[in-house]
Amino acid sequence: MEFEKIQEIVAQVLNIQPDEITMSSTFIDDLGADSLDIFQIIMAIEEEFGIQIPNEAAEHIVSVGDAAEQIKNAKSQ
Repeated sequence: MEFEKIQEIVAQVLNIQPDEITMSSTFIDDLGADSLDIFQIIMAIEEEFGIQIPNEAAEHIVSVGDAAEQIKNAKSQ
C-alpha cells in the first residue's frame, strides 16, 4: 500500500508513469530527479503519511525502497 502511494507521489513530482517506478529505482540515476525533486517528494510523503522524516535520515534516501523504509521507521516511533 505504501509503495503505491509513493509511486503516485514520485510520478506526479517527476511527471513520469507510475509503472516506471520500482522499489529499487534510484531517484537520481534511474528516475532523473534532482535535489529539489527529492525534497518535494519527501515533503509530499511526510504530508501523505502524516510523518516527519528527520533531515539526517532524508539524506540517506536514495531509492524508492529507502523512502518506504523511512515511512515504516517513522510509523513505528
